[in-house]
Amino acid sequence: MNQKQIEEITRMVLSSIQKEMGRSDGFSVPVGVSNRHIHLSQEDVEILFGKGHQLTKKKELMGGQYACQECCTIVGLKLRAIENVRVLGPARKATQVEISSTDARKLGIQVPVRESGDIAGSAPIAIVGPKGAVYCQEGCIVAARHIHMAPADAAACGVKDGDYVSVKADNERGTTFHQVKIRVDESFTLEMHIDTDEANACEIGTGDRVTILA
Repeated sequence: MNQKQIEEITRMVLSSIQKEMGRSDGFSVPVGVSNRHIHLSQEDVEILFGKGHQLTKKKELMGGQYACQECCTIVGLKLRAIENVRVLGPARKATQVEISSTDARKLGIQVPVRESGDIAGSAPIAIVGPKGAVYCQEGCIVAARHIHMAPADAAACGVKDGDYVSVKADNERGTTFHQVKIRVDESFTLEMHIDTDEANACEIGTGDRVTILA
């Protein structure tokens, strides 16, 4: 039995225990605070870092993604820039930059809140690497908050891929997030992703727990 199977069985057992105890206080989810980052197409990888360059894995993330050793500078209007923005791999079909609303104001650009991958008509951005630069006419977004789940988590919570839920942070701020999208995939680990603006405003850090409201 592999680690993934053990984790799924554990979640199912915990869910069963909660139901038997008559708990109605919702489903607990850990938080991951997402900092600004860049997804690059292979074509843009080679423009920014040199012909034939392959992204260098630094840290494994969920869903087959990983943080890379490579970083770039992103540039907005009036040449306002943010340096040392981490690239995430593997290379994608289209380049995408995910920032916070605070970052957008610093860069002097209007950036829409979107789901990852939904970049049509989004904000323009320039990306500068050690070997070259790329200007993207679209591709810069503020990522919409969401929850990653494995199928066992979704079954235990009673939700499915694409559902929207409300989530409560039971701390001094007492914040409730609405319109939080559920994403379900075998490769996912249970975690709610919010950006740094949301985290700071609500005094939530990576590893804190929130509750999907019943």
